[in-house]
Amino acid sequence: MSRITGTFCSLCFLVGLAFAATAIAQPAQPAGVPVLAYHRFDPHTPAATTVTTATFESQLDYLVGHGYSIVPLANIVAAVLRKAPPVASPVIAITVDDGHSSVYTVLFPIIKRRHIPVTLFIYPSAISNAKYALTWEELKEMRASGLVDIQSHTYWHPNFRKDKAHRTPADYAAFINSQLTRSREKLDAQLGTHINLLAWPYGILDPELEAAAAHDGYVAAFGYTGGVARPGDDPFSIHRIPVPDFAHGSAFEGLLRNAQAHPEGNITKAGHE
Repeated sequence: MSRITGTFCSLCFLVGLAFAATAIAQPAQPAGVPVLAYHRFDPHTPAATTVTTATFESQLDYLVGHGYSIVPLANIVAAVLRKAPPVASPVIAITVDDGHSSVYTVLFPIIKRRHIPVTLFIYPSAISNAKYALTWEELKEMRASGLVDIQSHTYWHPNFRKDKAHRTPADYAAFINSQLTRSREKLDAQLGTHINLLAWPYGILDPELEAAAAHDGYVAAFGYTGGVARPGDDPFSIHRIPVPDFAHGSAFEGLLRNAQAHPEGNITKAGHE
């Protein structure tokens, strides 16, 4: 082998090593966007669907410290529907189900201080009626901040599996339509907004429910089984990640990693809110 040939081969080897090192150094592209799902907040006491203020603040600190941008849920929906380019990584969205009063007393001051967008999925039958629930005035104030989007969680949070079991097919179809339509119309009337997103109660969904939501004018709906939101996914079963109180520090990191590792979700649908 000539000196020139040997030198050329050595250079090729070194360039190959450099490319290999670069490939190894580059992080793998994420499977999709995490959409976090919360319910209630408490300054000190956790519960099955309640996170403490300290836990929630630590989760937000983790996201900021690891370069996440917290974006409006509408951005994620647009990417799933392929109406906008896929969102740049890493981004994440925050959602909160039901309409518990702690959303106003605990969560709202935090997101105002940190300027974080949040989507609330509300079942309006409880608003200004149930002792635990938000009021219409509180919802209006939060929406006026520009940080809070309000969407539907059906009218009274039914368990569709149970209703299907004891209703006739025709009655069940009418019941589904009532839950979807009454929720959207009530929220629209009270808040002067346009409701087009839905979170399925308990994460229960099936083709019949999805078809009813599409027929009623919703453009997307969210489950509750873990996994991540990806462009091209079924828009009426977009994945969300339930967030428990113990998920802080390494446990929160593990929650996000598990969602990316199992983008289709791997948490049972039964028993969630």
